[in-house]
Amino acid sequence: MTRILVAEDEKDIRELIAFTLRFAGFDVLMATNGAEAVEVAKAEKPDLVILDVRMPKMSGYEACRQLKENPQTASLPVVFLSAKGQDSEIQQGLASGAEEYILKPFAPDELIQQVRDILNRSGRGKPA
Repeated sequence: MTRILVAEDEKDIRELIAFTLRFAGFDVLMATNGAEAVEVAKAEKPDLVILDVRMPKMSGYEACRQLKENPQTASLPVVFLSAKGQDSEIQQGLASGAEEYILKPFAPDELIQQVRDILNRSGRGKPA
């Protein structure tokens, strides 16, 4: 089963994302901040990481950079899911190594489709 790590500091949003992805047949791991996301990604080797931008302890941008700099996690596709939709924010997210920048609020079916597309492009898509 395809495993997705969701890092989001707001509990309700984290659980909504997890519910959406589990409904689509994905195995979901969760982290509450950027530092935890980096540790969970190294330990659990998910197929995709979804990061919020603004989180305690470490921003999503910094977490993405650390994942991309580590040989163990460098090939992991990273997606930002954020309410910060300014061009500068999106550019910063993509510059830190993310595959995609998805804006909140999101439609659950669109999120699922974007996740599947990214997994397929990265060669990590597995039938659920």
